[in-house]
Amino acid sequence: MNSDDWLEIGTIVAAQGLDGELRVYPSSDFPERFLEPGTRWLQRSAEAEPEPVELLEGRMIPGKGIYAIVLEGVEDRDEAEALRGARLLVPDSDRPQLAEDEYHVVDLLGLEVYHQPSGDRLGTIANIIPAGNDLLEVQLDKPLIAASPEPEPPPTPEKRQKRSKPPKPQTTVLIPFVKEIVPIVDIPNRRVEVNPPPGLLEST
Repeated sequence: MNSDDWLEIGTIVAAQGLDGELRVYPSSDFPERFLEPGTRWLQRSAEAEPEPVELLEGRMIPGKGIYAIVLEGVEDRDEAEALRGARLLVPDSDRPQLAEDEYHVVDLLGLEVYHQPSGDRLGTIANIIPAGNDLLEVQLDKPLIAASPEPEPPPTPEKRQKRSKPPKPQTTVLIPFVKEIVPIVDIPNRRVEVNPPPGLLEST
C-alpha cells in the first residue's frame, strides 16, 4: 500500500501513566476510532511501513481534547515513550459514512482557498483546528502586513524611549469552517471558496 491507501486518525504524543497507556492527539472526528477495540495500524516514522496493532481499550481525557489508549504489547512507560510521534492509521477503505457537509480532514488538507467575492486565490489549507466550530488554518500566498505604527516622538534627554519593533508579516489566517463563511467545498476540484466577514483578512 502507498500513502494514499491510508487515513491518519491520530498521533501518539506521550505516555499516560506508568502502565503503557498512550496519549493520542486525534486527527479524526470519530471517537470510535479510539474507543472501540480492534485492529489499527501503527507507523513509527514517515519512512516506516504501517504495522497492524490491536487497540484493546480507550478513553477520552476530559478537558484535554485527547485520548488515552491501550495497545497490545505496550506494557510500561518506556515502551509507550518509544512510540512518541508515531501515527495511528486505518485503511482508506475504512472511511465512515459522512453526513451532508461533513468531510474527512485528509481530504481538506492542501485544498486551494479562493476569496469568493473577488475570485482571488488566498492560499491553501494547512491544518484543521478543532474548536466549537472547526477552524481552517490557511497558509497565505501573500502575507498580511500590519499597518505601520504611529511615528514615535524623538527621545528627550530626560527619558530614553524604547522603540517598538516593526510587526512581523502574518503568513496564516484562521477561518471558521461554517457554511456562511465557507459556502463552497469542492473536493473533486481541490478548492474551497470563502466569504469572510469584514476584518478577518485585514491586518491590524
